[in-house]
Amino acid sequence: MTPTELREDIPALREDVYLNFGAHGPSPQYVVDAADEFTRTHEYDAVESDPYETASQAFERTRETVASFVGADPDEIAFTESTTDGINAVASAIDWQPGDVVVRTDLEHPAGILPWQRLERAGVEVRVVETADGRIDRDAFADAVEDATLVCFSAITWTHGTELPVADLVDIAHDAGAFALVDAVQVPGQTAMDVKSWGADAVAAAGHKWLLSLWGGGFLYVDRDAAEELQPRSVGYRSVQASTADSFEFAAGARRFEVGTTNPASHVALREAIHVIDEVGVDSIEDRITRLSGRLADGVPDERLCSPATPESGLVTIDVADPDATVERLASDGIVVRSVPVPDAIRASVHAVNTEADVDRLLDGLEQEWSH
Repeated sequence: MTPTELREDIPALREDVYLNFGAHGPSPQYVVDAADEFTRTHEYDAVESDPYETASQAFERTRETVASFVGADPDEIAFTESTTDGINAVASAIDWQPGDVVVRTDLEHPAGILPWQRLERAGVEVRVVETADGRIDRDAFADAVEDATLVCFSAITWTHGTELPVADLVDIAHDAGAFALVDAVQVPGQTAMDVKSWGADAVAAAGHKWLLSLWGGGFLYVDRDAAEELQPRSVGYRSVQASTADSFEFAAGARRFEVGTTNPASHVALREAIHVIDEVGVDSIEDRITRLSGRLADGVPDERLCSPATPESGLVTIDVADPDATVERLASDGIVVRSVPVPDAIRASVHAVNTEADVDRLLDGLEQEWSH
């Protein structure tokens, strides 16, 4: 399958110029159909056998698919609703003490900010490493994490589209004895993802952006050894070794983060979406994103470009006088982008299913910004 063929299978892309995949990736018809078909089977047919076993089998098939896709073992994958859900799961599984330290960057999504703000109320110190143009200084990071309990940062910044040096930052965190948690939601579906090469203790992500899957299909990687030190606050029959025992032991690995009965449909869709991305080829997708985002960056005046001149992802951030008004004006012309609070700009998210014509339509729509 080619990116063009995939585009033809996405109903939402048939009219508007959609350039907001970093927020939400509209799904191909067959991804939605996979969730619908499972739901019908589960609700109409499985009741005659065992709906719990049907759900369990669906989760396990998706677990194997996700694990293979990100370079993990199946028991290192837990299913969540979202990246925010995954980050909170880790944050809630640590026995925090007053004076413990969390380190994050100043470019994190609220998913990587709010859980730590909550911990501040309990006496945990939160240090924010300042960045410049989407770049992080390794020495400043090392100084900040020297006595940290946990560090949390994004693999690809949602503000500038820059790639942070994940493996290097994880090494620095581990040298300081800190737990390394990575927000990778902007990675799967647009570039290759190998959690083992990163070396992080935990990685949170979801399928509703570049993977073009449904909302609710999140996943959390937790290194097998690191998981043994985490004690989730929530517990249920899916998170323990034996739910009928007089006392419980958490399930091995990341499964301890799955609590109780949830609808597998979004994760059935996630499995289908990953199969589609694999069929197109992550390398092909990444190459096309690089070419199209480069075309966009080349058409933006240097002084207006907030992202690298040679884009490092499909996220391209552009300075305009009034981001919200520009987003609204472009939407009236059938061009979908979004504003971002940092660096107070608009952000286009270019996927492989976009075209040169999509990019040119956006540049044409921005012409009046350059003339002011």
